[in-house]
Amino acid sequence: MHQTESFLVRMISEELEEGAFSRAMCTRFPPEPNGYLHIGSAYAIHTNHVIAQRFKGTFHLRFDDTNPLKEDMEYVKAIIEDMKWLGYDAGEHIYFGSDYSEQIYNAAVTLIKNGKAYVCDLTPEEITEHRGTLTEPGRNSPYRNRSVQENLELFTKMKAGDFPAFSKVVRAKIDMSSPNINLRDPVIYRIVHAEHYRTGNDWCIYPMYDFAHPIQDAIENITYSLCSIEFKDHRPLYDWILRELGMNEPPRQREFGRLSLTGVVTSKRFLRQLVEGEYVDGWDDPRLPTLRGLRRRGFTPESINSFIEEIGSIRTQSTVDFSLLEHSLRQNLKASTIGVMAVLHPLKVVITNYPDDSAEALKVENNSENEALGKREVPFSRTIYIERDDFMEIPSKGFHRLSLNSEVRLKGAYFIKCNKVMKDPETGEITELHCTYDVHTKSGTGFTGRKVKGTIHWVAAEHAVKADVHLYEKLLLEQDIPKDESGEWMELINPHSKVIVKDVLVEPYVKNAHKGQRFQFFRHGYFCIDTKFTSNEKLVFNRIVPLKDSWNKK
Repeated sequence: MHQTESFLVRMISEELEEGAFSRAMCTRFPPEPNGYLHIGSAYAIHTNHVIAQRFKGTFHLRFDDTNPLKEDMEYVKAIIEDMKWLGYDAGEHIYFGSDYSEQIYNAAVTLIKNGKAYVCDLTPEEITEHRGTLTEPGRNSPYRNRSVQENLELFTKMKAGDFPAFSKVVRAKIDMSSPNINLRDPVIYRIVHAEHYRTGNDWCIYPMYDFAHPIQDAIENITYSLCSIEFKDHRPLYDWILRELGMNEPPRQREFGRLSLTGVVTSKRFLRQLVEGEYVDGWDDPRLPTLRGLRRRGFTPESINSFIEEIGSIRTQSTVDFSLLEHSLRQNLKASTIGVMAVLHPLKVVITNYPDDSAEALKVENNSENEALGKREVPFSRTIYIERDDFMEIPSKGFHRLSLNSEVRLKGAYFIKCNKVMKDPETGEITELHCTYDVHTKSGTGFTGRKVKGTIHWVAAEHAVKADVHLYEKLLLEQDIPKDESGEWMELINPHSKVIVKDVLVEPYVKNAHKGQRFQFFRHGYFCIDTKFTSNEKLVFNRIVPLKDSWNKK
């Protein structure tokens, strides 16, 4: 990581020099298996993994699966797969919080025995009302002074399933007047009668995240719990739990800034609204910032990691322009991607002095910045297609492409001159151009005669491959998504975030390409073959990114 990594490295280095731990460095990424990873997740994974490497330690992937109502093995598999794709394979260090259920339960029993926790019968609404506000202290629960024996008996009955869901909870006994609301007797256990995706019906009580997390860290000998800045106010509770349980050399929670990107939303709740409301075509929609969506769009893991390294570790909540991620992608693709010609809005061109029954294979370089990618053969014939906006009958000032009675170079081929324009007699729309070519201007022959100002791309009519192209722009119109957004997405969604262009013509080189393969379309940007909608009958390309930044256009 770059310049701002130093604050984490410096802080941890100082603590280690002071003898914070006698054990090796160990960090973790603890996702809840109730959704898919996104670009913010990648930032957290990278931070924990890099710190572990920096101090020659180990990195754990631990699923914090303490809520049976939302979790599923589908998400577990997806998270592991996405992390491997990104380049972070936890290997043998994959763990599940549900495996520690007995130890976490015993920790709660310990707190009860020590008078540091109690069973409370207040409803969730009453607990919230008793908690107070940022300016007013909370009020003690009427059940706060139950005896240790009564609390143990009630907790045992909770575990046995004797009470309805959410009718009782276990709360830590800390300080209802604390200025930190997280310390006002937080709930640490609740009753949930639901089948868990791994433990089945073994349990009907489940720990809250803030209680389970530090205990799980301690069990795994984690040294540093590195998490985003919104958990800073939770750190005193993290420390309190470990201290009251008498943990030796307890893990230390340290925070870094949360990453947000302009024009995208990473909140699981908001993402779920977009998916379930069918505003997008699933969790892998190429407009979403999920790793599945970015991968299907055509982003590379190298570009994502490069982007994260470029912004470094940030201290506070930060919003980064999405164009920076696009820039990292362009840098990654420009020397590694084969360029091909694709005509999105075709205009027919007949080269009248080219033989009717003839065709030739022209050698065209695959990448002007990387000779190692070699050349490919591109078929050329009498009838070709060019982009409709590459022709103007009467050119405007500064237009250097094809116009009537002017010449232009066909990329990798010949000079052509437009001699005649054919139009629809009813609409006046241009339907066809009649041109002539100069056989002596063939690319690669060392021609040094007259020059032309423009080069345009083209596709031979007889050999063209038909495809659909999905052009993507930012999904949301607002740069910064309101935190209190209620889900009225129609006002926020960019109506042009996905434009489908049908029957695009692409040179035949792409005919045998595989799903997910990336190409540069001359002048149009970087594209990849869509993994969801491509079939034997239809080739579909996603535009990964334009050749230049388009996100800041007004």
